[in-house]
Amino acid sequence: MGSQRARGNEIGAVRKTLRILELLKKHDGARVTELSNELEWPKSTVHSHLETLKNAGYIVKNGDSYQLGFRFLDLGEHVKYRSDVYMMIEPRLDSLANNTGERVQFVISEHGDCVYARIAEGEHAVSTGSRLGRRRHMLHATAAGKSILAFTDREEVREIIESKGLPELTENTITNEDALFEELAEVRERGYAFNYEEHIEGLRAVAAPVQKPDGTVVGAISVSGPAHRMHGESFTKKLPENILGVCNEIELDIVYR
Repeated sequence: MGSQRARGNEIGAVRKTLRILELLKKHDGARVTELSNELEWPKSTVHSHLETLKNAGYIVKNGDSYQLGFRFLDLGEHVKYRSDVYMMIEPRLDSLANNTGERVQFVISEHGDCVYARIAEGEHAVSTGSRLGRRRHMLHATAAGKSILAFTDREEVREIIESKGLPELTENTITNEDALFEELAEVRERGYAFNYEEHIEGLRAVAAPVQKPDGTVVGAISVSGPAHRMHGESFTKKLPENILGVCNEIELDIVYR
């Protein structure tokens, strides 16, 4: 950690600050000594970064421990509502969750990661470990991720694979590049993607992309649930049709609102 250097035009001090923020999130607060030991940086360096963040209002100090402040909530809310598209999506996710009874998510791709931008839960929804704003490298292992990749430029997909790899999350995860591109071709042809326990054992999902008129993918809507409920024609036909209908409504709103 201590030998990490800035790359290209990056500013090393900013990278250090971001690393500290990530650790404060990871540990739900930490002391100077704890951060210094984990980062292998001098206590004086860590303390200077923490005090700068505190004085700017981004973190708070409780006793000897520093924690992330609510100023980040304000930033998060700004991001959450910065696009009219995101606001169009929210009520439709709620409706889809009520109709299916399952967990419904709107996922976007950012820096090659899945980011959960909206989540709605039906009465039978199960927890998947996802939460609003959480990011994970699993575009290749989720229905939402595959539906996004299927309509993304092939070279961009290759760059994501080169940068992130294709880590195995379960025994069903696609970890071969050629196999993934074959899967993406099928997704493109039918318009939606499946997740057959490729991300979490026992969990299945269906997803379809939301696209702008020029074909740009805004994100993807997915419905996930336990394998014992997600099977048969209701999973392979009815649920995809419902999701595609919602995506189509949003796409019409994008054009005519």
